[in-house]
Amino acid sequence: MIRFALRLSLAGGREAATRLVIIATAVALGVGMLLTTLAGMNAVGAQNQRYAWLNSSAAPASPDASADALWWLIREDYHHGDLIGRIDVAATGPDAPLPPGVPRLPGPGEYYVSPALGERLHSTPAAELGDRFPGREIGTIGREALPSPDSLLILVGRAPAELEPLGAQRVTRIMTTSPSDCPNGCYLGFNEDAMTLTLSVVAAALLFPVLIFIGTATRLAATRREQRFAAMRLVGATPRQIALISAVESALAAAVGTAVGFGLFFALRPGLATIPFTGERFYASDLALTAVDALVVAFGIPLGAVVAAWLALRRVQISPLGVSRRVTPRPPRAWRLIPLVVGLAELAYVIGRRPDTTNGQLAAYLSGFLLMLVGLVLAGPWLTMMGARLLAGRASRPAALIAGRRLADNPQAGFRSVSGLIVALFVTSVATGTITTFVANRTAPNPASVAATSLSKTFWPEDGPPPTADQIPAGLAAIPGVRSVTVVRTNPDRDGWQGLVTCAELARLEVFGGCPAGAQVAEVPVDLIGMSAADLADGDHVWEAAGITAADIDRQPILSVVVNTTSHAALEQARTMLVTAFPQGRFPASDAEWQASSARQLVQFQQLANVVMLASLPIAGCSLAVSVAGGLSDRKRPFSMLRLTGVRLRTLRGVVALETVVPLLVVAAVAIGMGFLAAHLFLRAQLEYTLMAPKPSFYLMVVGGLAVSLAIIGATLPLLRRITGPETARNE
Repeated sequence: MIRFALRLSLAGGREAATRLVIIATAVALGVGMLLTTLAGMNAVGAQNQRYAWLNSSAAPASPDASADALWWLIREDYHHGDLIGRIDVAATGPDAPLPPGVPRLPGPGEYYVSPALGERLHSTPAAELGDRFPGREIGTIGREALPSPDSLLILVGRAPAELEPLGAQRVTRIMTTSPSDCPNGCYLGFNEDAMTLTLSVVAAALLFPVLIFIGTATRLAATRREQRFAAMRLVGATPRQIALISAVESALAAAVGTAVGFGLFFALRPGLATIPFTGERFYASDLALTAVDALVVAFGIPLGAVVAAWLALRRVQISPLGVSRRVTPRPPRAWRLIPLVVGLAELAYVIGRRPDTTNGQLAAYLSGFLLMLVGLVLAGPWLTMMGARLLAGRASRPAALIAGRRLADNPQAGFRSVSGLIVALFVTSVATGTITTFVANRTAPNPASVAATSLSKTFWPEDGPPPTADQIPAGLAAIPGVRSVTVVRTNPDRDGWQGLVTCAELARLEVFGGCPAGAQVAEVPVDLIGMSAADLADGDHVWEAAGITAADIDRQPILSVVVNTTSHAALEQARTMLVTAFPQGRFPASDAEWQASSARQLVQFQQLANVVMLASLPIAGCSLAVSVAGGLSDRKRPFSMLRLTGVRLRTLRGVVALETVVPLLVVAAVAIGMGFLAAHLFLRAQLEYTLMAPKPSFYLMVVGGLAVSLAIIGATLPLLRRITGPETARNE
């Protein structure tokens, strides 16, 4: 029976070959995406593990009390907006712990660099970068210590007497625990569980349309296959034999598709590694599969295809005459809207009643989003039916009337092939609306704004006594491109974030705001910007007056030094001079660099959302195309009869086009609208923000994706002329 099934699959003519190719293609896409997801999760763990040693200051002490310690100081530096991780170390003995990636500890005046930072050091003037690091380069940090090929890391050797006054910690063990499992509060790396959850949501949003595609491809020419299987039943075939034949057909295509999917994954793996899912790209070897991953996919996907085929043809297994018992399905009811309404009500209820705990907030928001998503999938057939009835009720041409009536009779079938779009567009719309609004309210600075062209060095009390005015490097003002050097004094009447500047100085600077009328001294943020970057850009920001005279301000300790520049080169030279003059505490940085660091993960989430949308729309188009082709194959004799009665070919093409375009556009519009509404409710409840319109690029991607989907559908319409000729209408 298996040989007979293989013969039917391979020798069934062009129709059978086409069906096998389409099913194999759908399975290959699904396998490739599934393997990418599994490998991506493994890569997240591998990359996160390489962050572990950077958290050695949080490592538990060595059980050997006599172990030599290592003075350890890790800080963040910047160059042209990119984060540099600087680790200063000093050994207290010959057996001090050794970080990974280096053959020995660097001595005073020596340092190791990552390959990416080494290239930058060699191509950048020393005054802008290299002069910050004392000594000479003695080697490269190995790959096992680098989270990413783009990581900018430097391991600097110092003397113990130099590091102890800078606030370094004694380390007796290099941390090997992943940041996700760090017991003492690691601050470098990321929460692997949260990232895995994010990738799982992305995977589900990508796989759902692919699974719909596989199911649609499996049902290709379902009517003709049902008739063939029913005929076999009438001549004596048992249900078990029919099930075996169907399983062999599906398993054959699925096996081929699985093999192609594995090849597709390995061919695209180097390119996939460059996608910064976590903010940094992976090494290609990070995207690895475990033996369990490979076995589950290799055997699970064909098995799933067999089950899908069995479900698609289950009517034949009831009775040989089951195929001829065709009735109009019951129309979907309005109760399908209940989960959607409940989800909206839950998100709306949280506005003004936000839970105090993080777990409570997650439970409130995630359950609301999930209810809305499930509700959209359930309500899809009902929405399709209502759209079809509207189309039929307003039809002025035969094509619109026929298409509307057919969709209204069986909206489940019309919605099924586009249901994958619900997840993709809903997830993308929620992410786009939320991130766009958050970034807009946080006023990401323009590269030409003062928040990006000025940097500040703050002298916090825990870093030691502040410098005096004559210790500020005189060469700062002499750097070409430095517009101003401003000393901010400590405000004795406010918290440590507020400083003092004379109104005369602010008037001279012009770009950092002004004073109220009659004031002598203003209360300003430590970097002269604070949360007022947007107001400063408008040029009319006024700071509060301070209760101190201009004559008394010089008696206050120095809180910070703010340098405003006109070029990247001047900014980096000023940063290098400040790092060299004041090595204690946090290194100087611009407000734009701090904001970019906090927003980097949001940008990556937005990129993932864009990937979901750009991949899902064409896949949905392919599902529709297969559905159209299958429907044409099943209806070629009725269409031929219509042509013989005088119906024009253009009218038939209009019927087919409307049957596919209406569900596609209805689903897209509803999913995007509900996504933006959910994002608005979340923003109002969590942050008290009002949803802001996404950038034009979002609408361009949606329109472009829909255009591609419609073009794929249009490519199937020429089949009508070939399969609806007069010869098809003859009695068989």
